[in-house]
Amino acid sequence: MRQRNRGRVALAMVAAMCVAAALPGQAYADGESAAYTFDPRAKNVSGAEVSTEASALTPGSVYKSSIKRGEKLYYRLDLDDKTNAYVSAVAVPKGGGQVAYGDGITVSIRDNADMQCSSQDARFESAEFPRPIAAYAYRITQKDSSTCQKAGTYNVLIERESKATSASDEWDLELRYESEPQLEAGGSMPTQAPESWPSASPAPPTAAPQKRSGGTSYSDATSLETGEWHDSIAPGQTRFYRVPVDWDQQIFATADLSNNNASDEYIGSALAMSLDNPAHGHVDDASPLSYSGKPASVSMDPLPPVAYENRYDSTSSDSAMRFAGWYYLSVSLSPKVAKSYGDKAIPLTLRIKVEGTARKSPYTGDAGIFSVTEKDKDMARSGQSGPEAAESDTMRMVGVAGIGVGAVLVLGLGVWTLLARRRAAAAQAAPIGSNSPIAGGPAGGRQSPHGGPPQAW
Repeated sequence: MRQRNRGRVALAMVAAMCVAAALPGQAYADGESAAYTFDPRAKNVSGAEVSTEASALTPGSVYKSSIKRGEKLYYRLDLDDKTNAYVSAVAVPKGGGQVAYGDGITVSIRDNADMQCSSQDARFESAEFPRPIAAYAYRITQKDSSTCQKAGTYNVLIERESKATSASDEWDLELRYESEPQLEAGGSMPTQAPESWPSASPAPPTAAPQKRSGGTSYSDATSLETGEWHDSIAPGQTRFYRVPVDWDQQIFATADLSNNNASDEYIGSALAMSLDNPAHGHVDDASPLSYSGKPASVSMDPLPPVAYENRYDSTSSDSAMRFAGWYYLSVSLSPKVAKSYGDKAIPLTLRIKVEGTARKSPYTGDAGIFSVTEKDKDMARSGQSGPEAAESDTMRMVGVAGIGVGAVLVLGLGVWTLLARRRAAAAQAAPIGSNSPIAGGPAGGRQSPHGGPPQAW
């Protein structure tokens, strides 16, 4: 019995280690740096140059693909006549590759007659250095529209434009397809964008600064809340953060780059800061920050509070503030900084402020990524990324399971001990010469069925 118990405990430990090994992010948790860490759930998919050969994307899924210079690739959506669909693409140029002003991608969704439902592009502008850039497109059902309203097959078209002087390497793509939840039954939402909203910058956070290290992608972005956060960033690196912003709340963000006494050379557009919404649609960029070795600071322009009706705004940045959830900040430092200031990381400070009282969601049921939950708020307080939270939840389950297995083993051992004692007591109480199978007869064995000598038990 002791050997069996040891075997069961060993099996439980192996199972726990297998669960831990399967956690999201474990493949890149060994300390190795990466320019961009793709979502571990991403499935490989190839874009098609011919629309009729396009692979279908599934709602709630993440994909990894690639695109060459000048290429136009199709992916397929199968939509009903009620659901709002969002498809985003994160373009990841190869590290060290050359990009030029205007290089980028355009993402659009089109019906089977090639009528465009919507499009958005992501471009390298004055900050001409390679880094992840994101854009999305959507199909929205509206009563007053006749375009892209029917159920059927739709195409996602991703187009890449790169100058002849740019690197010709393929760009990796991370694709996401999300469906927006339905509005509450009987609920009516405004069909016009708000005409005015608070645009004054709030007072800076008053809490003591804390250390938070940014992630390497959207999937492992470090969670932040209102406060002042210290990090560092190396030339050529992009840091990712995420902030929960609920309905009727505004987000304000400022990035400060510390001084570096190694040089005083002026570098234009040295630091880029970008904001994307929960569907990974691009919201806005801060003006690129120039650097000359002295402390420098840049802020995002004020954005409207999160509101469903923002989608009707003609300004793309305001329109993108259309749902609650995690908003993603990425901060990138130009590799050119290394030539004058060295490869060493420069201290970076982020000041985040989320203003406003959250109001009720307009959606029915679980809104998924288009909501802010109590767990999201806890993650923002603790600084957990998505994979870290998943690992914590899984290890908690493994711990509970381990306690359960231990309790069962202890209970089994107790039952075994009780039965053994009863058998021993019965053997001692059996009369001499008894043929009881427990007593085993006068010789401690059992009588042979053929009348021979007793056999050993």
